[in-house]
Amino acid sequence: MEQRKRKSSTTVASIETEYVRSLQKKEMWRNKQKKRLRKKMFLYALVAFVVFGGLTNMYIQQQQTLEKKEQEKVETLAKLEEVKDEQALLKRQLVKLDDEEYIAKLARKEYFLSDKNEIIFSLPEKKKKNDEKDDGKE
Repeated sequence: MEQRKRKSSTTVASIETEYVRSLQKKEMWRNKQKKRLRKKMFLYALVAFVVFGGLTNMYIQQQQTLEKKEQEKVETLAKLEEVKDEQALLKRQLVKLDDEEYIAKLARKEYFLSDKNEIIFSLPEKKKKNDEKDDGKE
C-alpha cells in the first residue's frame, strides 16, 4: 500500500542521477522506435491495400472485357452462320443458272418472254404485296 501512495503522491521528487537520465533516454528512444514502427506498419498496410485494390480493379475490368468479347464472338458466329447459309443458297442458284431450261423459265417469268404459240397471263400481284405488308406488321 505504501508503494501505491508513493506513486500517486506528487510531493516526492525524482532523483536526478546519471543512471536515471540514461533510463529516461532509453525509454524515450524506445517510444520513438515504437512510433516509427507504427508509422512503418501503417505505411506498409496502406501500400498493400492500394496494391490489392488495384489488382482487384484490374481483375474486374478484365472480366468485363472478356464478357464483351464473348458476346461479340456469339454475335459474330451467328452472322457467320447466316452468311454460310446465304453462300450455300447462292451456290445452288449458280448451279441452276448453268441449266438452260431454268434460265428460259426465269426469263419467261421475269421478263414475260414467250415461246412460239405460248400465251402469257399476268396475274395481279397486289394481293401478294398486301399480304406481305400485313405479315410484316404483325
